Amino acid sequence: MAEIKRVLALGASNLTRGFHTVVSAARSEWGSEVQIFAALGHGRSYGTHSRFLGRGLPGILECGLWRAMASLPPASSRALITDVGNDIVYGFSASKILEWVEETVRRLQETTRDIILTDLPLQSIQRISRAKYLVLRSILFPASRLPLSEALETAARLNEGLAELSASRGLRFFRLNPDWYGFDPIHIRPDLWQSAWREILHVAPRPEARNSFAEGLKLYFMPPERKRLFGFERYTPQSGSVLKSGGRVWLY
Repeated sequence: MAEIKRVLALGASNLTRGFHTVVSAARSEWGSEVQIFAALGHGRSYGTHSRFLGRGLPGILECGLWRAMASLPPASSRALITDVGNDIVYGFSASKILEWVEETVRRLQETTRDIILTDLPLQSIQRISRAKYLVLRSILFPASRLPLSEALETAARLNEGLAELSASRGLRFFRLNPDWYGFDPIHIRPDLWQSAWREILHVAPRPEARNSFAEGLKLYFMPPERKRLFGFERYTPQSGSVLKSGGRVWLY
């Protein structure tokens, strides 16, 4: 298989928190010229506008990533679809979320057939108590009133649908390791970011290396093409941010 030149990463808070390790893993595996196109963000939805602490983002299907990809010359690419569970807490059905994920897959397959789809950390989520769920829901999704029982039922149906979709569309279906989660049942533990993301991205394991703190901060606070901040639209053209250690990043 040809060397990967471009990584397309779609997700929400897990991808946002571990994005610097995703970039580092891609660079160490495929070299300093690798391009990373990402649509991510805390609370990100695949199909609708989302808000988190005064910041709003368009749905992943509505963002400028697709326009950018259509304008680029072909390149060997690997795509990742992860963090599809937020839309459960926003009140959407498993069938609607699967519809959005399938459309995401269809668009990505116009660019690459090398696509990784992760499931939900269902075993970890099923261990959550009602009290902890209410605390996490009020912090992360304050507008939601979805009961825990309904969230768990939808998550189980969604996981089944993701496995079926992966099989029917020829994707790599990655089942998240329940041991990666601790007190927080939906976010990978920070001490496991490097090894977990390398495994998810299907790249060779390497000795743990210290990531640049400065690069991590830059990536975490790098603005996407479009966002709303306390109601005001912010537009940041994406020309590919060049990283000192190698690689270029576009955010949408």
